[in-house]
Amino acid sequence: MRTRLLAATLTAFAAVSLAACSSSGPGPHPATAAAGSPTTPAAASVPAPGTATTPPTPESPSASAPDPAASPSAPAAPSTPAPDNPSAPAPDSGSPGAPAPAKPTPPGDAGLPGKPGTDLTGKLVAALDAIDPAIVGGKPDQAVDRARNQCQALFQFPKDKSKLVELANQRFTSPDHPQGFGPDTAAKINDALRTTLCPPPA
Repeated sequence: MRTRLLAATLTAFAAVSLAACSSSGPGPHPATAAAGSPTTPAAASVPAPGTATTPPTPESPSASAPDPAASPSAPAAPSTPAPDNPSAPAPDSGSPGAPAPAKPTPPGDAGLPGKPGTDLTGKLVAALDAIDPAIVGGKPDQAVDRARNQCQALFQFPKDKSKLVELANQRFTSPDHPQGFGPDTAAKINDALRTTLCPPPA
């Protein structure tokens, strides 16, 4: 009985020794391989009991997010025009591009003298009678009205002699001279009016 037990024990020991020899090879044994080798994963660190664990700090969004201003594809901010300088001088109104000021329109009665008094009326009638008594024809008031209107024409057209002669022929007429007294007499009438009733040109 003891012999069988001993034989069985030896057989089991030989089997274990053979298995140990066959498992040992050129490469490192899995159990004896150094920790951290490529074939063995590193053991996770386990915090000690009672130790407060600090959660990992998340990265700041500003650190990881791309800066739109630094991106080459970001559109450039529109430039704001500078406001007008209130102290800048006003444009010169006399520049060539500025419109010329409008010429004031003369009044409708420009050059029309007032109704003369007795003395001036006598001088006017005497000057016209010296040219031709038919110009007044015994109607001094009518001659004064015609003379005043002719004075206005002398004021408006001071250098247009032909026009003034034409207007004098149209105004100073008589039954014997319905078309006027002619250019020579009309010119003399104009001269007489300038020296008596009509105001001098400005």
